[in-house]
Amino acid sequence: MTFDALAAAAVADELRARVLDGRVQEVVIPEPLALGLEIYARGARHYLYATACTDEARVQLVETRLRRGLDTPTPLLLLLRKYVNGARVAAVEQPGFERILRLQFIGPYGPVWLYAEVMGRHSNLILVDEDGIIMDAAKRIPARLSRRVVLPQHPYTPPPPQQKASFASLTPGRLAAKLGESGTDQGPLWRGLVATIAGLSPLAAREVVWRVTDDAEAPHADLAAVLEEIAGLMRLAQTGGWEPCVAWEGETAVAFAPYPLRHYPQREQMPTMSAAMTRYFAARGTGASAQADGYAGARQALQDAINAARERLQRQEEAIRRELSAQEARETLRRKGEWILASISQIQSRQTKLVVDWGADEPVEIALDAELSPAENAQRYFREYERLKAAEAGAPVRLEEVQLKLDYLAQLETDLMLASNRPEIDAVRQALVKAGHLHVGARQPPTQGGPGRVRATGGFLILVGKNSAQNEQLTFGRAKGHDLWLHARGVPGSHVIIVTEGREAPADVLQQAAELAAYYSRAREEASVEVDYTLQRNVRRIPHAGPGMVHYRGEKTLRVTPRDWLKG
Repeated sequence: MTFDALAAAAVADELRARVLDGRVQEVVIPEPLALGLEIYARGARHYLYATACTDEARVQLVETRLRRGLDTPTPLLLLLRKYVNGARVAAVEQPGFERILRLQFIGPYGPVWLYAEVMGRHSNLILVDEDGIIMDAAKRIPARLSRRVVLPQHPYTPPPPQQKASFASLTPGRLAAKLGESGTDQGPLWRGLVATIAGLSPLAAREVVWRVTDDAEAPHADLAAVLEEIAGLMRLAQTGGWEPCVAWEGETAVAFAPYPLRHYPQREQMPTMSAAMTRYFAARGTGASAQADGYAGARQALQDAINAARERLQRQEEAIRRELSAQEARETLRRKGEWILASISQIQSRQTKLVVDWGADEPVEIALDAELSPAENAQRYFREYERLKAAEAGAPVRLEEVQLKLDYLAQLETDLMLASNRPEIDAVRQALVKAGHLHVGARQPPTQGGPGRVRATGGFLILVGKNSAQNEQLTFGRAKGHDLWLHARGVPGSHVIIVTEGREAPADVLQQAAELAAYYSRAREEASVEVDYTLQRNVRRIPHAGPGMVHYRGEKTLRVTPRDWLKG
């Protein structure tokens, strides 16, 4: 992903120059996870586009008017129409030099903030009120999916900062020590820089290493010169001396940046950062990239099914949680029934309400059905009380069932992301059908390739599950109790097995398997990922959960950089 902290800073400058103090004239949702604003500023109309779609996440100005893409207004769109449409763009900020843009809008209903978090699979668009409370988001993230909750009525908290050093705090000696501590002093230097220095993306790190050594993949460089080049890039955020460009390899656009990408011989200078992104994403839809996009329609159809299933399950979850929090309302029903029986001699024929004083702040009014006797009215309240009581008794079990389904859905979404061919995409379709999330006519199960295989040093075989079905088969069919099992910590992803045949796996084999587990997970775009490993005998299926859903014990953890060893 080339929309990094420097790209965000360039876009922030562009927006301040062109739309600050402008008035929002229209709000649309052109596609799921995206929004468009028409802003009138400085005598012209400008069109702001923001998307949290993983592979295209960004914020930019576009030249043409954005059209409505969703037939049914979403809750987020309704809130945007109320609070943002007609409002003034009061501020454009980049908090903490992160991949986040924060826009403030002040309208008739008060100020609101729109956070555009451009962070790969963690990208989101979040509307926040003046008290810092989330109003809604393009992606709702409950507590069971992340430690950072993104739900309406919850306080907005920024994404947790990565534990990296500021380039300004580093000397060549300190940088060398940091590279050694991180375990990234072997291999290309740019990987170590990304893992060590805050705000430095892989693209920027490769550019820095190339400028110092003429080789973007060089393992070593003069660290003083490296720090000087990093400082030069970072100063652009203060000076505004942006030089946007798009880099090409033949007819394929491969990157964009707000500075010259000199490590790409073929590059095209662009007038603005937005123009660079427009050029890049337009080019990615044609030519050599069309093959990579050939399954886009099939993927999107399944992603839509996953999104719809998630929304249904989240509604079920919210309803169950309301049942669990309805104890006070349930007890009120019981008390009303008891008060009706206690006041039975005072209730007149066809009376429609009973007013009692049961110690509340003010008298309580109990509605009566004029067609029923006092005893029948009391029984009506008791029946509702018993219904709610029975529902609450089963709520914890039903809540656990819904949460397991949501977890499995998250795994299938990761399977879809990892799928590299049509059979693997069809495997996700079959899993959705089997889980009851997709209703299609009967069809034969697709022919699938087997799990990924890598022969490591010492003859150790490493196996990688490509989807939940393969995960299940590998862990509980192929692996033995003494084999090693690996999985990216806390995120959906592949099960990776080191076939040990009773031997102890050396550190380099464990490292290679961990890098594979990190790459074949939802966290593959992160600079470093925690990977758990344990003996297969310590892994157990989660009862009543989907295939490949497990819990485990006795684990140890490695932090690695994701790498696809299946492709060499």
